[in-house]
Amino acid sequence: MNKRSFLKYATLFSASSFTLSDNLKAAVEIKGDINLENLTIGAKPISAIERKERIKKAQQLMQNQNIDALLLEAGSALIYFTGVKWRRSERFTGAVIPKEGEVVFVTPYFEEPSVRESMAFDAEVRTWHEHESPFEVVAGILDDRKISTGRLAIEETIRHFIVDGIAQAAKKITLISGKSITRGCRMYKSKNELNLMQIANNVTLEAYRYVYKNIELGMRPQDIAAMMSRATERLGGITQFSGVLLNEASAYPHGTKQPQTVKENGIILMDCGCSVHDYESDISRTWVFDEPTKKQRQVWETVKQGQELALETAQIGNPAGKVDDVVRAFYAKQGYGPDYQTPGLSHRLGHGIGIDGHEPVNFVKGETTKLAPGMCFSNEPGIYLFGEFGVRLEDCLYISEDGPKLFTELSSSIDDPFG
Repeated sequence: MNKRSFLKYATLFSASSFTLSDNLKAAVEIKGDINLENLTIGAKPISAIERKERIKKAQQLMQNQNIDALLLEAGSALIYFTGVKWRRSERFTGAVIPKEGEVVFVTPYFEEPSVRESMAFDAEVRTWHEHESPFEVVAGILDDRKISTGRLAIEETIRHFIVDGIAQAAKKITLISGKSITRGCRMYKSKNELNLMQIANNVTLEAYRYVYKNIELGMRPQDIAAMMSRATERLGGITQFSGVLLNEASAYPHGTKQPQTVKENGIILMDCGCSVHDYESDISRTWVFDEPTKKQRQVWETVKQGQELALETAQIGNPAGKVDDVVRAFYAKQGYGPDYQTPGLSHRLGHGIGIDGHEPVNFVKGETTKLAPGMCFSNEPGIYLFGEFGVRLEDCLYISEDGPKLFTELSSSIDDPFG
């Protein structure tokens, strides 16, 4: 289960009742019609021309690596290259990108009209009926491209039953990992991709500002999450997750099922994101309802210093793992850890982001991929004290030709988290 799914369900199940609390009902009734400007007007989706350029880049990478074709399944990679948004099920829908020539789609016969509606550009579609094998269809495409004995790259998230089916249908084909192709394209964002991510981050931060002003004593996580999602959608974003951890629950990065409500001097940790034309934001903020304690303030300031240090370290040419290493070493000097132990930073420092909320590669120990222009990451250090509270601050950045640049300004202080 990914973070988006976990936070969605953790928030929903964090208390015994699924109805809005009286506090939130009042907030919706009084403030539900507040004028929140749609920040996504004018946002331009990725064009068919850009998607075709991506396919050409993938084909060049295949040719350079002596790979004959790339297989995609429904999911973010299919969206990235073709624009097709399709759910994963027991019925295979996907595409074959040969090293030369046009992409070919594969889908059940009765799904073809719907799949064509989603395609960013016209292309051949081969179908299969319920009693037929889609993997034989894929094998036929390879035969027609005269690569029935070549190397087929498998996009790295494709499910096993599909890989196994292809192996049985095309026994002379060598199946290899396709991550060098998909990562070689998707890790490096274009100007248009960065623009969409910037808008998504603007939406999330503005929704936070609205929620921050309207949280009331006694609210539950799902009350606050519902308000955040509502504000996000009013601002033009599509909510991906609205995670809320209160009080002791903040000590556990993905929460606890123990009921929590907003209380005096209690921690509020939120982790939220939305998408705009498929591209995502991911921002976390931590603050205290009313006056922070000395310990809460000290931990918050330490996390903040780590986030600043991570930003300084995320320079072109540095291995991604160094960003995690430097911050973790700093925290160890402050008495946290060591390494991934608690009290301390128990998770990686950040992850790649784009169409998926979590994409390769990560700011994590041992990651040797060197930072380069176009890469995008979350910068999300935290310090967690089991049984007490936790603090996490998260903003996303991209690597420009001049070094790391933030999509959103770092949180200014525990007393004024949104500036």
